[in-house]
Amino acid sequence: MIKVACLLFDGVEEIETVTPVDLLRRAGVEVVLCTLDGAREVRGRSGIVIRAEAAVCDTADVLFIPGGPGVARLREDGRAAQLARRFFDAGKTIAAICAGPLILADAGILVGRRFTAHFSTDLPDALSERVVCDGNLITSQGAGTAIDFGFALVEKFCGSEKAREIARAIML
Repeated sequence: MIKVACLLFDGVEEIETVTPVDLLRRAGVEVVLCTLDGAREVRGRSGIVIRAEAAVCDTADVLFIPGGPGVARLREDGRAAQLARRFFDAGKTIAAICAGPLILADAGILVGRRFTAHFSTDLPDALSERVVCDGNLITSQGAGTAIDFGFALVEKFCGSEKAREIARAIML
């Protein structure tokens, strides 16, 4: 079974976090909500409190980095980029949305890769596509693309039939 570590942090964009996590869990994927600093809860950009389930899990198959204004603090800290680099060097899948790809840029992961990000990021090579899959790298633009992003993850890990089944169930 695929195990996804979803990185939580203060200032995380709630839609970009909860939507893909919900769709993955509906598909039967194990998703663990993690923090870098051991915090039990984080407060999202809109004030919604999200409870963490564990410290960051290096044993996961996938690292998922949501966006939000808190990404700026993650970049200053540097541990998220180090974590992303460890996943990348191990050949594991990395998924990032909105400002999350900035962490991947800091880790040197985006060089020569196809990716997208929020238009406000300082990533001139970002494509203007809603979701971009390039091997073990999956990126998306932002809150408005969170459902597309979540379904791209479900399809990658569980297949197109499971994605269609969930889409029908949620009336998409």
